[in-house]
Amino acid sequence: MTQAVILQHVEPEGPFEIASALGRAGLDVHVVRVDRGEAVPRDTSDLAALVVMGGPMSATSDEGFPTRPAELALLRAALDAAVPVLGVCLGAQLLAAAAGGRVVPGTGLEIGWAPVELTAAAASDPLFAGLPATLTVLHWHGDTIELPAGAMHLARSARYEHQAFRVGPNAWGLQFHVEVEADAVRRFVESFPEDAEQAPGGARAIVDAVPGVLAELLPARTALLDRFATKGRLGSSA
Repeated sequence: MTQAVILQHVEPEGPFEIASALGRAGLDVHVVRVDRGEAVPRDTSDLAALVVMGGPMSATSDEGFPTRPAELALLRAALDAAVPVLGVCLGAQLLAAAAGGRVVPGTGLEIGWAPVELTAAAASDPLFAGLPATLTVLHWHGDTIELPAGAMHLARSARYEHQAFRVGPNAWGLQFHVEVEADAVRRFVESFPEDAEQAPGGARAIVDAVPGVLAELLPARTALLDRFATKGRLGSSA
C-alpha cells in the first residue's frame, strides 16, 4: 500500500506541507474533496495513511456536514487497523470522537499565532520527541476536545488544555495548524475574515507575523510531518 488519502472539507484548508511530506516519503497522495461531492473511502484496505483536514463545520452534527458519518466510520476502521492517521483541527476533533472522546464547545475562539507547550509525554512520542518544548503555531477553532480513554496528551495552550494527542500507536490529532505556509495563511485570512479579526491584533497581526513565525517553526514542522509520512511509508507495523 502506497496511497495516502487526505480528506479536504473546504477550499482554503488544504493539506499544504502535509502533502509535501507524504510526497517526499514516496507515497501516492490522493486528496478527496468531500466539499465537491467526492466519496469518502469505505475501508482502509488500500490506505498507507489517512489525513483528515479542518473546516468550519461542527464535528458533533451532520447539519451542513453530510460526510461526517462516513468520515467517523473510516477513522474507526483506521484505528482498528492501526493505519497511520493525522487529524488537523476539525480532523483532530473527529479522530477524538471516533476513538470515544468528546468534542465540546470551548470558552471562545482561539485564532491566530500562539504557543503550545509540549507535555512530558511528548518526549517519547514518535512524532514529537526532540521538538522544542514550546511551538508557536496557527490556531483557528472554538470547540475543544475531551480526550478518549487511554489517549496520550501531547500539547496544551494557555487557553485549551488538549491541543495534541495520540490514540494507539499510529493516530495523532492536532487541534492547531502546523501544516501552513505563507500562502496557506493568506487563504485562511481571506476566506474567514470575521474570524481573523478575532485574533489578538486582528488579521493584520496574523499576516505580519508570518515570516518570522514560519521561519522559526520550519525545523519542527518538517521533522513532525516527515516522521508521520515515514509512518505511512512503513505501514501499520511502524
